[in-house]
Amino acid sequence: MTKINWKVRIKNPQFIAQIAISIFVPILGYAGLTAQDLTSWAILLDLIIDAISNPYVLMIVAVSVYNAIQDPTTSGITDSMQALTYDKPRKDV
Repeated sequence: MTKINWKVRIKNPQFIAQIAISIFVPILGYAGLTAQDLTSWAILLDLIIDAISNPYVLMIVAVSVYNAIQDPTTSGITDSMQALTYDKPRKDV
C-alpha cells in the first residue's frame, strides 16, 4: 500500500509550490502561453476550461503531479518510514 504523509506535505510551502507549478506549467506550455499572457480572469478561466476538456492536457498534468509527489529516495511513491513519523516538515540544521 502506498503511504504518504500528506498532512506534513501540505504544511510544506515548497510542496504546495511544486504541485501548483506541476499543474500550471504544462497547461501553459500546451496552450503556447506564458504567465505574462494571462492578463484577465476571463483568459485564465478559458484556459482552465480548455485544459479540463482536453484528455491529453489532463494526462500531462497527471504525469507532472506524479513527478512532484514521488520521493526519489524511496521505491515507488511512498515516503520513508522515518518521514511517515513526522508531524511537521523536518528542518535540517
